[in-house]
Amino acid sequence: MTLRIVFMGTPEFSVPTLMEVVGQGWDVVACYSQPPRKSGRGMELHKTPVHEAAESLGIPVFTPTSLKSEEEQERFRALEADVAVVVAYGLLLPRPILEAPEFGCLNGHASLLPRWRGAAPINRAIMAGDTETGIQVMRMEAGLDTGPVCMSETVAITPNMTAGELHDHLSPLCGDVMVRALSALSRGGLTETPQSDEGITYASKIEKTETRIDWTKPATEVHNHIRGLSSFPGAWTEMNFGGKPERVKVLRSILAEGSGQPGEILAASGKKLLIACGDGAVELTQVQRAGKKAMSAEELLRGGHLEVGTLPS
Repeated sequence: MTLRIVFMGTPEFSVPTLMEVVGQGWDVVACYSQPPRKSGRGMELHKTPVHEAAESLGIPVFTPTSLKSEEEQERFRALEADVAVVVAYGLLLPRPILEAPEFGCLNGHASLLPRWRGAAPINRAIMAGDTETGIQVMRMEAGLDTGPVCMSETVAITPNMTAGELHDHLSPLCGDVMVRALSALSRGGLTETPQSDEGITYASKIEKTETRIDWTKPATEVHNHIRGLSSFPGAWTEMNFGGKPERVKVLRSILAEGSGQPGEILAASGKKLLIACGDGAVELTQVQRAGKKAMSAEELLRGGHLEVGTLPS
């Protein structure tokens, strides 16, 4: 059976799924993405990654600010889609949208539901120290990521993996899992498993107020915080270069031995930049000074002097 598909997605994460669905020959009749936004020094309007990818494929793109109006819902129904494929779209789908396609809406979600429902499952899984996550295709309901799971693939999270690395691993995997789900749907063989009522957690959006490193926490938690926010938005601390405090993003770290006051610089020479935590220490291996590119700890120490024993401002 040939499926008429509406694709709904916004960020770079969603692009491989769109490309895979099209590459497998499915009929994508339209694409929905969030509206172009102003960014950059010139504050020019920029289309989303999904918008640009869809246009390059000759797929009509719609960019409403909301899907709550009767006009938008009628436009969606007029597409006569068999199914909607949703990957990180970012807009609420009202019930009339969810029910418009004959086979509903399938969502590609980057966690093992019901763990990490919500906006930032990749970051939250690493920040919590999870050792595994995955991609699941879920049939969408009115609740937040509450629908039954139709297809699943588990992925290990290694001890030093960053959110950026996990993102880049899960993004193409989402495309693979989704096309398998569509193939099963077209054959009438897509099974659904209700989510458990136990183990529910929520992956709330990352707020700026939580990006500063809290050195009073144990080294394991500090390390997970750093890698869970790398490479964006980036965990940060303040360091004193020649007595002048400067905000520095910390992009990579490893657990290390050492003790001292929380935030105290225990070593700052050669390749080693060691910072004490509430319990244990972490070695910073990649950082980024304000207005500069990411650099190794060795490059940072060559470009600025840090005194052993000093604390964050």
